[in-house]
Amino acid sequence: MFAVLKTGGKQYRVQAGDVLRVEKLAADAGEKVQFNEILMVGSTVGTPMVDGAAVLAEVIDQIKGDKVIHFVKRRRKHGSKRTKGHRQQLTLLRVTDILEKGADKSGVKAAIGAGSVSTAAVAAAKPAKKAAASKEEAPKAESKKAAPKAAAGAADDLKQLSGVGPALEKKLHEAGVTSFAQIAAWGEAEIAEFDEKLSFKGRIEREGWVEQAKALAAEKE
Repeated sequence: MFAVLKTGGKQYRVQAGDVLRVEKLAADAGEKVQFNEILMVGSTVGTPMVDGAAVLAEVIDQIKGDKVIHFVKRRRKHGSKRTKGHRQQLTLLRVTDILEKGADKSGVKAAIGAGSVSTAAVAAAKPAKKAAASKEEAPKAESKKAAPKAAAGAADDLKQLSGVGPALEKKLHEAGVTSFAQIAAWGEAEIAEFDEKLSFKGRIEREGWVEQAKALAAEKE
């Protein structure tokens, strides 16, 4: 039996025993992970996902892909050109089982992409959701007192960065980037990763997002 799973913005047709490389996951070698975004299992096609289906896999190693040359040339009177190499971080894993039903009872942790969000941040987000639910059940007076705390954790207005409109801001939010501090901490590897992942075509360096984010983050402090 085969299945089609979705992870890291890509789709993979797999069956038990297959070894594949996917976008880096937040997991160590030897750990078992579960993919829950299943588009198809055997002859069953999801709408868009197949309810209760999952693909179980074991992480073999964290590796890097082939080197990609990134060349940028500015066609201006005093233009410049820059060549950089980038190796995408990947996770090598082996598919161990395909579940048609009972994904929520397997006891295996969900596969989470590493991206710019740490596993600690993901773990911290789970109790936050439960707390939010309990606040809704609480009296209105208590929810008003809790409102300032919720506002403190609001995302930064990324549209303040040069060239970022609502569409680009939405892309960044979907990739887990919600604050100036995150962008300010980007190095060459992260810039190349997001440039490729979100098809920015050199916009990050061209517009100077990192420098702008550092200044905006400093203003907040």
